[in-house]
Amino acid sequence: MDKQKIGGLMKIWYDACTGKHIRYGSAIARRLRKAGHEFVFTTREHPDTLPLAKILGEKPLVVGKYNPSTLSSRLEESAERIIEFSKLFKDDAPDIAIAHQSVELCRTAFGLGIPIILTADTPYATAVNKLTIPFAHTVVVSEALPNSFVKEHCAKNIVRFKGVDEVAWIKDFKPSKIKGLKKPLIVIRQIETKAAYAGGKQDATQTLADKLAKLGNVYCVQRYNDKGKTFGIKEAFVDSANLVANGDLVVSYGGTIAREAALQGVPSIAISDMAKTYVNTYLTKKGFPLFATNEPEVPRYAEKLLGKRFDVQNKLAELEDPVDAIEKVVDSFKQA
Repeated sequence: MDKQKIGGLMKIWYDACTGKHIRYGSAIARRLRKAGHEFVFTTREHPDTLPLAKILGEKPLVVGKYNPSTLSSRLEESAERIIEFSKLFKDDAPDIAIAHQSVELCRTAFGLGIPIILTADTPYATAVNKLTIPFAHTVVVSEALPNSFVKEHCAKNIVRFKGVDEVAWIKDFKPSKIKGLKKPLIVIRQIETKAAYAGGKQDATQTLADKLAKLGNVYCVQRYNDKGKTFGIKEAFVDSANLVANGDLVVSYGGTIAREAALQGVPSIAISDMAKTYVNTYLTKKGFPLFATNEPEVPRYAEKLLGKRFDVQNKLAELEDPVDAIEKVVDSFKQA
């Protein structure tokens, strides 16, 4: 019997490729499981996925691994994941697939005729955008993003929400205190040099970390190694959202950890030519402590911001949880 005819409950598949996707998927899973849907959670071997899943109490099915060594290794690993997903769902396909731009989920779901709900927030990730957005039935995006972002990739249906993706897990987040920290704590996130959109950019994280060490204790969160440069923190893997909540300043070459910090009132500096993204600028205009600058200016910004804490609770309450929008799209399939 068609699952959609049994009280409107459905089998829903979510694939997580990175730590951020795990966090997002976990928030979506809690909501949809509570509604009674069957939720199939998959991921791949990656420095962040499995450790974070364990922290969040999730046990996703592991399919494939992250291997960015060469263009061939990327292509081969992606192809192998698609084949494995095809076998997994050959006789019992999901009713809906959801992802934050998982290339393998999109290709598999499209091939099997499964409607896709996609979240996206990275216009500069050209390759991923081309390989995911055109396959989606519905794209759920922040109002910060221009219409051209999704329209140029032929998105069929667009649903906008007032906020950013990170609101999904920060709005009701209750951080725990990390013992043994030496204050002030500066958290710095390494540039994602192996990402397709990074284009082989030079990694100056360690040099910058050494400069910032003159102002406080630095925790360097590395992208591809589970051993950060630690000061008073012993865990091999640390939940970034919880870490920045305990920090006094965040400096990042990426966007997620910077937004996680700013949404919790911790001053955050986003650097590199990818810092002035639509979603970062959106939060800055909303009054959250997220500041974009270039690398040479970071120490000056850090000296000015270190030790400040911003009250953003009212501002955070005004933002919309994207999971609400995703659930509404899921519900719309019940009547389809």
